[in-house]
Amino acid sequence: MKNLPVRAARWSAGHPWSAIAGWFLFVALCLGVGIAVGGNPAVSADFRVGEAGRAEAMAAEGGLQQRPVERVMISGAGAVDAAAQDVGDRMRRMPEVESVAAPVRSADGRVLRVDVTLKGPELEGRKHVEPLREQTARVQAAHPGLRVEETGGPSVSKGVEELRGKDLSRTEVIALPITLITLLAVFGSVALAVVPLLLALSSIAAAVGLSMLASHAFPDAGVGTNVILLIGMAVGVDYTLFYLKREREERARSGGRLGPRAVVELAAATSGRAVVVSGLAVAVSSATLYLADDVIFSSIATGAILVTLVAVASSLTVLPALLAKLGMRAERRAERRALRRERRGTPTPAPRAARDESGAGRLTAAMLRSTARHPALTLAVGVLVMLVLAAPLLTMNLTDMGRETHPRDIPAMQAYDRMNAAFPELKSMHQIVVRADPGRAGEVRAALGDLAGRAKQDPRFAGTSDLRTSPDGRISLLELPVPHYGSDEAARASLRDVRHEYIPATVGKLGVETAVTGDVARYTDYPEHQRQKLPLIIGALLLVTFAMTVWAFRSVVLGLVGVVLNLLSAGASLGILVAVFQHTWAERLFDFTSTGSIGSRVPLFLFVILFGLSMDYQVFVISRIREAALRGVPTRQAVLDGVGSSARVVTSAAFVMVTVFASFIFLHIMEMKQMGFSLAVAVLLDAAVIRILILPAIMLLLGSGGWWPSRGMRRAQAAAVERPFAKVG
Repeated sequence: MKNLPVRAARWSAGHPWSAIAGWFLFVALCLGVGIAVGGNPAVSADFRVGEAGRAEAMAAEGGLQQRPVERVMISGAGAVDAAAQDVGDRMRRMPEVESVAAPVRSADGRVLRVDVTLKGPELEGRKHVEPLREQTARVQAAHPGLRVEETGGPSVSKGVEELRGKDLSRTEVIALPITLITLLAVFGSVALAVVPLLLALSSIAAAVGLSMLASHAFPDAGVGTNVILLIGMAVGVDYTLFYLKREREERARSGGRLGPRAVVELAAATSGRAVVVSGLAVAVSSATLYLADDVIFSSIATGAILVTLVAVASSLTVLPALLAKLGMRAERRAERRALRRERRGTPTPAPRAARDESGAGRLTAAMLRSTARHPALTLAVGVLVMLVLAAPLLTMNLTDMGRETHPRDIPAMQAYDRMNAAFPELKSMHQIVVRADPGRAGEVRAALGDLAGRAKQDPRFAGTSDLRTSPDGRISLLELPVPHYGSDEAARASLRDVRHEYIPATVGKLGVETAVTGDVARYTDYPEHQRQKLPLIIGALLLVTFAMTVWAFRSVVLGLVGVVLNLLSAGASLGILVAVFQHTWAERLFDFTSTGSIGSRVPLFLFVILFGLSMDYQVFVISRIREAALRGVPTRQAVLDGVGSSARVVTSAAFVMVTVFASFIFLHIMEMKQMGFSLAVAVLLDAAVIRILILPAIMLLLGSGGWWPSRGMRRAQAAAVERPFAKVG
């Protein structure tokens, strides 16, 4: 692997046009084949987890699975019944509609509701909801004195999908210009600033195409493209930035004595290797998400792995070619200027001092001087600050972000609120599913009837229960309406009673297979599933991080240090996330309404993605320190030189990452907002506190012991000690 970046760079720089054409052909091929083959979206069965998932599978066996339902509400003074009749007549003629229920009047008599069941699986309802919306709008036009509105799972899902698309477009409008301005400030060249963006965007395009192919092995839960955009912009720009900065350093150091190809090869031998190690670390870390046994995390893992590996490939293949061409162009321009001066007889100006591409800024230099003078104090204060920031983590409340948490910018959600106010029994439900021999169908129905009678006396239930049995008599399903949202404690308490009291006292006595699903069960079981998987995934993640660091630097000590620092960074960012989003003080600042909880997917996503991304900075910074130490520089000076020389590029890369992630804070979808915020905070802390203060303090205190048990480092440091004596001799 050590020579792979150099060999790839040598070929690419030697055949620039072939490399450039080959890359864009690869991107076009990935995207074209992906579009031609098409993606494989996840179906309802892919989302099943826990007892709720088991119950849904049993219901599906008997054809009793949840169906996509739209609800049309009619209110106001006027011919409400005539409007309801109009709705029913129109909907029954629609090819997308399976059935239309009789109108239902609210308890106060002010609202009439018509339930429309669509054909097909539950998750595909949003694909067919638009024609129904059009018919609802026509009924509204025909009855202007009434309010006619539509809501339901399909229309809410469609609204969320549309809002997410608008939000992502807005994040691109925010992130791209800021990233370009940052790169212009770093390089002072439009051409060099455009290169990272060009490669990041092309890597994203290729990864999107590849993800469509991969979805046939790992179904896409609808988040794959979001993850590719989020991670692709971050790593795509960062990897190119690391490479470009090193190429500029080597060019400045050579003072024009080396040609563009030689300079590119030098950059490949150092930063090229760091990019490969970083990319593999992100990919392997992301792969631990497959252990979650969850289609959403599988989609996240697939998207993150693909876009990261494609970004690494772009840095190894097409980037050296682009740098070689830019270097050749710069040489030709310099030669033309020299020739013009010679013809005019103008004396050649004295060479300007090479731009310092590696030195630390004033603030970083001051922080490093303080760390060098007081490493123990710096370490103690840095760790204490991170632990204080992590303290709110102890009060974290994990919940599944249910439908009621969606933003009210979606018209269907506004209608959803009015519907639940008029018909509170529709807020959520329990579905008790029983599988038994067909001959016992009568017993099962009687026991479920008994259960429904008991629930009717419980104020936590409302409305009329519904008992259905499959045509073959094997599967029975009882629906109990609950007048509370799935996130409410009353709803969760009723679920506990159904599972642990009502079922054992009724159908549980029959010795048949029973499970409970529904809105409340889904809301409860999914976070519990995540809690059960979290220790396994974090354990695998710690092991992977340790192994990757040991493999990269041949040091067990650095492997342990990397694990501890990543835990500090993740813990502090999660603590800040809890302090911000579980409370109301920041609602106006970040434009959200607190649910008093954190999305159940956020911590796992943060841990895995952060552990991978933080390896970027860790590999880059420690690689600089290791290079100096292998040259014989004493460990103390190597630490200061390595951190100082990498400070500018780490700061620039972190700023780009923070910009990309922070742009997700302004999304309307709560979990996406929380994910963007937590990643932005984590990267900021990792770059500003971990890599500039805590890491150098630890390495200064460890001294040469930090490289244990690397033999190569011991020999290099021993040779450095003997060299002065050899000179004296």
